[in-house]
Amino acid sequence: MNEISINLTIRCYDSYEELSDPDERRLCNSAFESLNHAYAPYSNYKVGAAVLLDDNHIVEGSNQENAVFPLGLCAERVAIFSSNTLYPKAKIKAIAVVTLGEVEKGKYPGFPCGSCRQVMIDMEYRHQQNIKVFVLDKNKNLFVVDSVKELLPIAFDHSAL
Repeated sequence: MNEISINLTIRCYDSYEELSDPDERRLCNSAFESLNHAYAPYSNYKVGAAVLLDDNHIVEGSNQENAVFPLGLCAERVAIFSSNTLYPKAKIKAIAVVTLGEVEKGKYPGFPCGSCRQVMIDMEYRHQQNIKVFVLDKNKNLFVVDSVKELLPIAFDHSAL
């Protein structure tokens, strides 16, 4: 029998304001701003997201619910698909996601769902570069990973087709 071990490193900050890169701080701030456009009358679980492109544009997205739940769309995918439409030649450098939940010590905020992780993995392949992921709670606590591959280490990708 063999074993495969997978390690995950998440950098944790008390606030995104600790980030040294001004574009990354601007990205996190935009994710907070996008919460104002979330439509979540059924779950009351508002999510905002923002994508930082390699040309320094930021594209925001927010979750959009529907009475038929599968027809809604997560904030992450709204931001990613919008960036692909608005700036088709730009590559995604990073994505920030924020929920209004509060993180208890030793716990994590709402990380992207499996569907969003799969879309983000495909964007890493498409753009041939890692996408840094920033996840925040309402108190600006920040959790960072350097690649979506860390969140979905054994992903279904182009090589399986």
